Amino acid sequence: MDTTQAMDLMRDAVGVAIKLASPMLLLSMLIGVVVAIFQAVTQIHEQTISFVLKLIVVISVLLVGGGWMLDTLKDYTLEIFSLIGG
Repeated sequence: MDTTQAMDLMRDAVGVAIKLASPMLLLSMLIGVVVAIFQAVTQIHEQTISFVLKLIVVISVLLVGGGWMLDTLKDYTLEIFSLIGG
């Protein structure tokens, strides 16, 4: 394996990691902002509200998009194994 293939492999690894993590991170960030605005308006400063809602959102995203995430990771793994075998 030369350096070009190694760099392509690492670039693809970072791309897959971003693709898999972005739905959970973006939605939990959005929930955090909405809860922060709600807490600022109502002056309720309970930290567990934000944590519980973020936890529910992340679990929901994993349940809904888990199959797609697994397929994406499986395709990348098969691509790596084909490079090892070839």
